[in-house]
Amino acid sequence: MEDVIRLAGIEDVDQVHALTLQAYAPIRELNIKFSAATADRNLVVENITRNASYVLERDGEIAATVTVQYPWTHPEHIAPYPFIWWFAVHPKFKRKGVGSKLLSYVEEKILGEQAKAPAVYLATAKRHPWLVGIYERRGYQAFQEKVHEGDDIVFLRKVLNPSLYNLLDNHGGIGEQR
Repeated sequence: MEDVIRLAGIEDVDQVHALTLQAYAPIRELNIKFSAATADRNLVVENITRNASYVLERDGEIAATVTVQYPWTHPEHIAPYPFIWWFAVHPKFKRKGVGSKLLSYVEEKILGEQAKAPAVYLATAKRHPWLVGIYERRGYQAFQEKVHEGDDIVFLRKVLNPSLYNLLDNHGGIGEQR
């Protein structure tokens, strides 16, 4: 059982598309309006080509994917930190640690060590029965809420480098819009 984490490429579009639709079935059942839940192939192509989309392969099969949107590619975002978007684990790999392994790798190695990001953030629906709790247990803390397509959305932030975060945020540097 060998795991490989890598950037997704255009050759992965069909597998990532199928995985995403299967993983987001509970979101569709809850009628939460996340774009990944009803993504078509073109949106998957755009996601992989515009953002940093990572996959975790287990024994040659894509088991999970997570996308990082950077503030310079999405200036409309509410915070100047990388944004975790489109996180999905194939149902057959649920509760096997692949999602946690992929997210930890991206948070620690890609964003913390390589990008030197002071923090990372994400958003989810408040009414989702387990996602907010999962992210809070991973060290994320709510910092803002808004309504999006009829759903209360909570934004959660995780500080990756406390000294850099405090330096920038406490000196009027690059803190969130208030």
